[in-house]
Amino acid sequence: MIRERAYPVEPWHIRETRLDMDVLAQSESVFALSNGHIGLRGNLDEGEPHGLPGTYLNSFYELRPLPYAEAGFGFPESGQTIVNVTNGKLIRLLVDDEPLDVRYGELLAHERVLDLRAGTLHRELHWRTPAGREVKVRSTRLVSFTQRSVAAINYEVEAVDGPLRLILQSELVANESLPAQSRDPRVAAVLESPLQAEEELTTNDGGLLIHRTKVSGLRVAAAMDHDVYAPEHATVDTEGYEDWVRTTVGCVLKPGETLRVVKYLAYGWSSRRSLPALRDQVGAALAAARLDSWDGLRREQREYLDEFWDAADVRVEGDPEVQQAVRFGLFHVLQAGARAERRPISAKGLTGPGYDGHAFWDTEMFVLPVLTYTQPGAVRDALYWRHSTIAQAQERARTLNLAGAAFPWRTIEGPESSAYWPAGTAAFHIAADVADALRRYVLVTGDEGLEREIGLELLIETARLWRSLGHHDRHGRFHIDGVTGPDEYTAVKNDNVYTNLMAQRNLLTAAECAMRFRDQAIDLGVTEEEAAAWRDAANAMCVPYDEGVAVHEQVEGFTRLQEWDFEHTPTEKYPLLLHYPYFDLYRKQVIKQADLVLAMHWRGDAFTEEQKRRNFLYCERRTVRDSSLSACTQAVIAAEVGYLELAHRYLREAALMDLHDLNENTRDGVHMASLAGAWIALVAGFGGLRDHDGTLTFAPRLPSRLDRLEFSLQWRGLRLRVDVRAHQTTYALRHGRADDVVELRHHGEKVRVTYAEPVTVPVPPFTPPATEPEQPPGRAPRLRLPEQLG
Repeated sequence: MIRERAYPVEPWHIRETRLDMDVLAQSESVFALSNGHIGLRGNLDEGEPHGLPGTYLNSFYELRPLPYAEAGFGFPESGQTIVNVTNGKLIRLLVDDEPLDVRYGELLAHERVLDLRAGTLHRELHWRTPAGREVKVRSTRLVSFTQRSVAAINYEVEAVDGPLRLILQSELVANESLPAQSRDPRVAAVLESPLQAEEELTTNDGGLLIHRTKVSGLRVAAAMDHDVYAPEHATVDTEGYEDWVRTTVGCVLKPGETLRVVKYLAYGWSSRRSLPALRDQVGAALAAARLDSWDGLRREQREYLDEFWDAADVRVEGDPEVQQAVRFGLFHVLQAGARAERRPISAKGLTGPGYDGHAFWDTEMFVLPVLTYTQPGAVRDALYWRHSTIAQAQERARTLNLAGAAFPWRTIEGPESSAYWPAGTAAFHIAADVADALRRYVLVTGDEGLEREIGLELLIETARLWRSLGHHDRHGRFHIDGVTGPDEYTAVKNDNVYTNLMAQRNLLTAAECAMRFRDQAIDLGVTEEEAAAWRDAANAMCVPYDEGVAVHEQVEGFTRLQEWDFEHTPTEKYPLLLHYPYFDLYRKQVIKQADLVLAMHWRGDAFTEEQKRRNFLYCERRTVRDSSLSACTQAVIAAEVGYLELAHRYLREAALMDLHDLNENTRDGVHMASLAGAWIALVAGFGGLRDHDGTLTFAPRLPSRLDRLEFSLQWRGLRLRVDVRAHQTTYALRHGRADDVVELRHHGEKVRVTYAEPVTVPVPPFTPPATEPEQPPGRAPRLRLPEQLG
């Protein structure tokens, strides 16, 4: 685990002041750079030592067998795993005849800085060779937001104490050796050297490699070029082989002189384009990068991020760690989606190989809500990606003897890739999650063109799934049986509240949309009778409630299940799924992550305030948070029902998940949903943002240790700024026209905000509830509040 305060608390930087070999892999994830198309882990320039090398392209994968002890009908036969593609980050340096390797000689100073405003990773080191010669190295790396296929590195070497002979080797390397990623020998065999060489080209200043995956048949091209600046004559030449190309620069530096090399990288992949077409694509990308030059790329990067932060920044006064962490989270969420362009946003983004690079429902219910209000263009692309997989989802539904579209639990390209059906196939709520992401995007942007082009079909096909999956009982109530909700410790149950309420909204939204776009709906086969059946099912939806304990049941019968013995569960036995059989978990009252509580966030309109409070208290005593998805949602509802200090502690857990490596698995990539959850906990929790009925509503209230919360939202093309203080909130429009207006609700009261007139309204007085929530022993939020930090 990364110890607390491993990175100094700064508002706009993540700074590593010394190189800690014990957490090298974790820092590689934290310092990863991406634009949604290319992902570069934060490996050291010289490649070694490393925790886990990684260079990724969105949706570039290899097929692998799915292991089953016993096969069954409808089980997915193969999965997809993201591939570590050609590594272009490598720049090796020999000082006289000593390779720069921080494990040898003496590392006199080492610092890395992730600059959240510049979009760069900067590194400085001062190294003494085993022979006693000193050299300083400065490198700055970026993955371009403005040029989708381009990355670049500015690498500078300075002689310190005498003339030095330097040999710099800049490389492209395919089929790097990697630590084992799977215990299944069949999977390991597929991932061992997954790329087959097709072409290698060299020029004096760079080169190109083209490879193809052995099974999935995807083709990838990687190219590099260099600008070399040396005080005296320097030699430059390139050699190449099928799996690597190396450009070598040689020169002699006098004390104080500097060798500077700018390395331009271009990546492209395709399942359809020819080898020459792909070769030309990366060649053109390199030409564009060199046309802009390093200074131009940096300037464009800063301008792009200036625009993003102007629209998306969150200011937090009173907790500097959360201030740093929420910006870190927003930066990584942007990196995951900015240039994904109709490809998925995975659970780890492009920061590591965790979860095989798969996208889950995390995208729709955690990442896309943040991007909808801050970078809606990325959401548009993500919805187009989901729609592009609809034929596969329809085929999956037919395999399961269902109508409509059954979207996968986990995937890269579209087919289901989960080998464990109770948590995979049975988690049908993904269909409603997709529909809700669509609904929210259209609500916030007013993009009826997308709604008509792809949204209607997504809504219709997901509504058809629910109508065929559920059934009316003899009393007319509509049930959805045999499903798994967000809580994977309560699997294959009847009438999961989250699933049913989200399906209800899905059905009603589909019926309403089909009526607005009647001609298109008729073309998709929708009749008035079918739309009426959707409304009937929604209006008769079963939402289990236990009158005896006066709480909603997470699933039918949940409150009568045996209680888990938390008192005798040692701390080292968490997460439970690694130490207890699923059979034991499934039949007892233990909750892995927010489920009913998640329903109260996204379908809060279906509960009274008293129901929310009682449900929260009941679930809190049984929720162990064995998932990084839970803390942010618990923060939102804790804040809503009055437990503001508890909400602050959950906020800190979500926000610092990766900066403190709380789950001890950041080495595999950052937790994109938890990073998004920091924004959600602040804006939906303490800002009280909701959009249930199509109206923007806020109920802001701050915990005692926060003095101010300020955030921006995009709404119908306008930028709304919300400034929350202890006793008042100001709403203002920015970059608008005099006649621009937003109508919203503040603690239930209507507020009209114009560009000309910001509005300041009081925050109503508040009395905290008398009953304090209890968590299972040892499972209280893990991070102390600011006043307790030493």
